[in-house]
Amino acid sequence: MKIKWAESLRESVHDLAESLGNLLVESFHYLALFAIGATTAWASVMTFLDMVKAGHVSVDDILLLFIYLELGAMVGIYFKTNHMPVRFLIYVAITALTRLLISDVSHHNGPGMGVIYVSAAILLLALSILVVRFASARFPAVSSDAPRRRISAARSGKADPGES
Repeated sequence: MKIKWAESLRESVHDLAESLGNLLVESFHYLALFAIGATTAWASVMTFLDMVKAGHVSVDDILLLFIYLELGAMVGIYFKTNHMPVRFLIYVAITALTRLLISDVSHHNGPGMGVIYVSAAILLLALSILVVRFASARFPAVSSDAPRRRISAARSGKADPGES
């Protein structure tokens, strides 16, 4: 025989612990996102100031600014959607490899096998973007708050708004 007040207390403690855990995790996420965003903005401003100070701009510098732009876009998208866009990480990797390729060719006048390897890596990453885009269009992600709605609806005795 269960004691109703003990079961109710157990559920209350469980709900409090879950809420507190969610608060701590979300606070850490936002703090980390602000730190990453601020660091990215600071690095891009410092790079830009170095270009102004040098009085000239190279393709390497421009590609580095594009990397910062993509990182900033990733942080912004994560703030808005709470999802990490994997495609943007691949874009950053492609830009970084392109920067490496241009730097290697411009500083070492004779192209070697490294150019082939880096070009193949860029092609592989471009194909991976194609796969990711196809997979996300064909198999869309399930909404992350759907389980929370079901749990809340179950506790209140109402039907899930997603069910018909």
